[in-house]
Amino acid sequence: MPYRAPTSEYTFLFDAVVGFDQLAATDRFAEATPDLVTAILGEAGRLCDDVMAPLQRSGDLQPAHLENGVLRSSPGFPEGWSAIAEGGWVGMNAGTDHGGMGLPLTLATAVNEMMAGACLSLQLAPLMSQGQIDALEAHASDQIKEIYLPKLISGEWSGTMNLTEPQAGSDVGALRSKAEDNGDGTYAISGQKIFISWGDNDFAENIVHLVLARLPDAAPGSKGISLFVVPKFLPDENGNPGRANNLKVVSLEHKMGLHGSPTCVMQYDGATGWLVGEPHAGLAAMFTMMNNARLGVGGQGVGAGEGAYQHALDYALERKQGRSASGAIVDHADVRRMLMEMKADLFASRAVLLSCAHAIDMHAATGRADHAARAAFLTPIAKVFGTETGMKVSETGVQVYGGMGFIEESGAAQYYRDVRVTAIYEGTNGIQAMDLVGRKMLDGGEAAYALIDEIETLAESARSNHPNMTDRLWQANEALREATDWLVTQEDMQNRFAGALPYLRAFARVLGGYYHLRAAVADPEGPRAKLARFYMSRLLPEYQGHLAAATAGADGTFALSLDELRA
Repeated sequence: MPYRAPTSEYTFLFDAVVGFDQLAATDRFAEATPDLVTAILGEAGRLCDDVMAPLQRSGDLQPAHLENGVLRSSPGFPEGWSAIAEGGWVGMNAGTDHGGMGLPLTLATAVNEMMAGACLSLQLAPLMSQGQIDALEAHASDQIKEIYLPKLISGEWSGTMNLTEPQAGSDVGALRSKAEDNGDGTYAISGQKIFISWGDNDFAENIVHLVLARLPDAAPGSKGISLFVVPKFLPDENGNPGRANNLKVVSLEHKMGLHGSPTCVMQYDGATGWLVGEPHAGLAAMFTMMNNARLGVGGQGVGAGEGAYQHALDYALERKQGRSASGAIVDHADVRRMLMEMKADLFASRAVLLSCAHAIDMHAATGRADHAARAAFLTPIAKVFGTETGMKVSETGVQVYGGMGFIEESGAAQYYRDVRVTAIYEGTNGIQAMDLVGRKMLDGGEAAYALIDEIETLAESARSNHPNMTDRLWQANEALREATDWLVTQEDMQNRFAGALPYLRAFARVLGGYYHLRAAVADPEGPRAKLARFYMSRLLPEYQGHLAAATAGADGTFALSLDELRA
């Protein structure tokens, strides 16, 4: 059951839904012509199908492990990384000054999602490097950029992100790692970090860690955190890996999934590091990497969901059972319902993902504040909707398999085990939702209303050709507007936070309807319109329950005392 990169799906989304031509019309991305985009998607698809997809099961069955203190990757992963690096895929949207392609993040997001569908464990490695490249481009000194960026972009070196500590998870401000000035422009970094994805490997010449730590004069909390670049091997005078730094992998976590991706406990014992950005401003610099990663993690969810969908569809086409037109289970109504839900949600979440990346690109190309506001607003939605879609689709994939889905040899369960963490790392989905109704609505909901107005405009313009769909979308959109009105007037943040995740889910549902309608307008008599009608009648109505919960306030959430919760 081979994986098939959905290149044609991306071509359609770029052309008919997202508006990729707007990017190509800017000076910054003028080289991203339709011919180039088609060629890149084709090459990336072949990499995913032929090189990465065959590694999916081997990474799960033969995990990365420590051997006498040395990390050994899953079989085939070093060759897979080499193919990714040699193809230039790590630095797709990195700046050209240091060897990147300078292509739109929208295109890179598509490629990353296809890679995630092929082999999520391996895809996580270049994603970490890409986030670090973003952070260094935005905040590092010229000297650091000259040493590290070319190597990271080429894939000769790989990158990581070190935030979490045993006592400091989502509350990053509670971290205790310390940094002491060596007096020569370097710092001695000491402390322990946990949950470090790809904290070590045996295929890159050097592993570059971005580490959050406190200087001696640091204020308490997040305002006292600084960011440091700490390599596994210290670069020599020629910028090549020299002597080993004072850091090590203490252990690897035994995880539910993503077995091919080592999750490391890292120990720093006076390791040499260099300050990135200003002292005590490390969290702002790290957020550059984290925002990139949040979009990327949403793509991981969509990619894993795509892999699970293809896996389930192939099985449903082949599995003979019961009475149906073809004799296969694909013609049973409930199985067909599951497959349609999977496909409809994958389209919707993929469109949200690309629209977020498109807004980021448009801001980079034009500097316009409205694009920045849209990108900021869509980022938590893209992350949550993408990862929840991945979890739902992969779980449904197990159900399509029936009893065989519960048997590990079928491979169906791996998609769910692998994707489950995406709702947790890079900011849990609950925290993403709180960010949406909190910081992202400090503008009084302006970014939210801009999207709501845009949806209404499309619904009105498409009414004559698609009356049933537009009526459903218009009603959902008006309900979303009313809930947004309620939300922005709530001064008690607990009322917002108690309904944050339902509100985000409702917004995602309505956005999904918006993008499905755009697809139907572009393909009025074709499969896109048929899928859109299914979404509008079967999935869009979920917004009603979500909005009811979103506007219920916090009283019910705290109705039980702690003793009553324990009872």
